Amino acid sequence: MSTIIFNPGHKTVLDTMLLHLPGVTAGKMFGYPAYFVDKKLFACVYGDGIGIKLPEETVNRLLGKAHVVPFQPMGKPKMREWVQINRESSEDYRLDQEIFHHAVQFVGTLKKK
Repeated sequence: MSTIIFNPGHKTVLDTMLLHLPGVTAGKMFGYPAYFVDKKLFACVYGDGIGIKLPEETVNRLLGKAHVVPFQPMGKPKMREWVQINRESSEDYRLDQEIFHHAVQFVGTLKKK
């Protein structure tokens, strides 16, 4: 049984940034704090960072930044439409507000399977 480890400060900041947006709700994914738009996952607090789903071209652009790595939760292979943003301070995620809004828009347009 694995231990759920995440930074609760990250969740606090994301709650204030995201939960007022139309269609966005909080929940859990595999025990980690997660954010959904129209019941589809677009971000989750995981370990020391935040996983976020974005268009592949945006992911490729962001991977060139020092604080962004492929999102590989629980040792899984990297996912092509996901990155993990690692900020030293939870408050620094406010610098990524435009990225989070882009994720909400992107995931909100995806069709349900």
